[in-house]
Amino acid sequence: MNPNDISNLRLINQQIAVSKYKTAKDIVAYMGAMQAQDFNMAKWAIGIRLPATTEKQIDAAINKGEIIRTHLLRPTWHLVSSDDIHWMLDLTAPQIRRVIKPRDKDLNLTETIYSKAFAIIEKKLDGGIHLSREELITEFVKADIAVDNNRASHLFLRAEIEGIICSGKIKANKQTYALLHERIPKTRTLKRDEALAQLALRYFRSHCPATLQDFVWWSGLSVSESKQALEMVKSDFIPETIGNQTYWFTNSYTVPQNTTDKIHLVPAYDEFLISYKDRTASLPFKDNIKAVSNNGIFRPVIVHNGQVIGIWKRTIQKDKVIVETDFFQSCNKSMKDLIEKEAMTVGSFLDKKAVIKNSTE
Repeated sequence: MNPNDISNLRLINQQIAVSKYKTAKDIVAYMGAMQAQDFNMAKWAIGIRLPATTEKQIDAAINKGEIIRTHLLRPTWHLVSSDDIHWMLDLTAPQIRRVIKPRDKDLNLTETIYSKAFAIIEKKLDGGIHLSREELITEFVKADIAVDNNRASHLFLRAEIEGIICSGKIKANKQTYALLHERIPKTRTLKRDEALAQLALRYFRSHCPATLQDFVWWSGLSVSESKQALEMVKSDFIPETIGNQTYWFTNSYTVPQNTTDKIHLVPAYDEFLISYKDRTASLPFKDNIKAVSNNGIFRPVIVHNGQVIGIWKRTIQKDKVIVETDFFQSCNKSMKDLIEKEAMTVGSFLDKKAVIKNSTE
């Protein structure tokens, strides 16, 4: 088993190589949660795993409340199935509170201020009202709640992890907030051990081969709780030591045979890279800075047979989408043909004509 085998198995298990799912909600539930601070790229992260789907269909799933965008796991945006949001919040919110507490102190955000902001949010959203971030910030300012220096972001983040708000319907191409208990009523509660086991099962099933350290990074849980979670589900997986790391594989895995050349235009912050502590199986260390900036910005990447070989970006215009590629090394005509084919899927997803622009042209 070599690093490329690991990477190609991840493409398979993450449903990028071939997908067995039909709906956006199903793919998000299968993945456990999908990082989503870049909302448009997060929608393509679903699209790349659901052939023939469109952005409009994913927007419809979001508007129906089938998929929720909120802060989970590590304190950052994620997409999560409506069926899973409550137990995942219950499991990961305590850790997020601990992580953000020092910053709360720096910003002088006291529990009194939070309570005041929460009361405003609950009043303004009560009765199925969906308001944008800007609309709610206006209400904070009216109540003399400071929103500068990233305070507003912390107010919303805390409201999310306290189970007060979640993402609402898309309005004028902007996301909104809604009351969680109105949008997604809580129908079940998992005991902490049950939630730990479920989270580990979702992660390793959809992200393997992966290590315990990868799961610690992805989940935001402590090492001890992550070990506990893995211990409860390890009978569903096979451990294999590669180098100095223990990877966990599905019981039925087989080493993929690369018989077909394939390129994927993987979105920014995609689970294919960001969900692993060690990404060298797919992204050689020498190329890491080209794909991931020093301040943690994950760029959209070009993946060829499991390996990151370049970056790309898209520019959406009225009737077309321009797909620009930048390869780390020179590419031949056959690879450019593969890029063109994949760019067509980006165009179809957006219901626009795709125009390719290579960095060498």
